[in-house]
This record gives sequence, structure tokens and C-alpha cells, in this order.
Amino acid sequence: MGASDFILIIHSGCAMKTKRQSAYSLVELIIVVVFLGIIAAIAVPRLNFSATSRYKADTIARKIVTDLRRTRRLAISDAANNTAGFALNMIGPSPYNSYAIENLSTGVTIDSQTIAPEISCAGGTAFQFGPMGNLKVGSDTQLSISASGRTFVITITIATGTVKCTES
Repeated sequence: MGASDFILIIHSGCAMKTKRQSAYSLVELIIVVVFLGIIAAIAVPRLNFSATSRYKADTIARKIVTDLRRTRRLAISDAANNTAGFALNMIGPSPYNSYAIENLSTGVTIDSQTIAPEISCAGGTAFQFGPMGNLKVGSDTQLSISASGRTFVITITIATGTVKCTES
């Protein structure tokens, strides 16, 4: 130990050597935490969360495309038992807040999903697939999903039931 590591304390006529402690006091730590909190409170509102919304629109569009294809697959795979088919129905007024996959023969809901409030989903309301995988007469063919300047258009071919998603 070096000479600077000890301090000399004279108490009641006795000289004592004590080791100097190098630590932070509680007050110093509280001041640092408060300072970091102030910086975070200033910085967080300035973050760009619209980029997150754009990616959510992409995610929701892909999820709806997947569920439309699932609905078509269910109609084809259950054709022997269910000649009415399956449908993906948008729920609520446009812009929609959720959707459900329904068995048209029994009326049972197979699955349902919600759509985040910052995502705008508009267009067709009912996408019904027959036992051959094609869209049934009267079904809608297009759906639009958008958020923060990014728009996806989902189109279904009537004759084949093919689902396609394009960014516009």
C-alpha cells in the first residue's frame, strides 16, 4: 500500500492510521439516477414510433394473408364433409378491429384475431371459400391494410382463390 492510502487521525492524544474508502455515497447515486431519469423523460417522447407502426402493418398484412390461405385450405381439406365451405369475416365497422375464420356449415368460429388500433384495415368484409378452394359468389376480393404511409393490398382471385399481397 502506498503512503496516500492511509490518513492519520489524532483522537484523544493517540495517533491512528485508517484506510481511506473509495466508494460512492447514497446521495451521489440518487443524484445520478435522477439525472438519468430526466434525460430519459426528454428523449423518449422524441423517439420515432411511426416506424414501429409501419412494421405492424406489414405483420398484420402477412397474418391476414396467412389466415386467408388457411381458410381456403380448410375449405379444400374438409370438402367431403362440408360443402358450404369456410369464410374469413372482418368484424366491426371499417376500419376493422378484428376478424374471424368461420365454418359456414356449422357456424362455428375456428379462430379469431384482433387488429391493432393504429392499423387501418378496410375493404371487403367477407371472404368465403367453397370446397374447390375458389371464392364463392358474392365474396369480396380485396382488402387494404395501412399505417404510417405504408399500404398493403391483399387481392384474392375469384376462380382459384389464390391470395396475393402487394405493397403500394
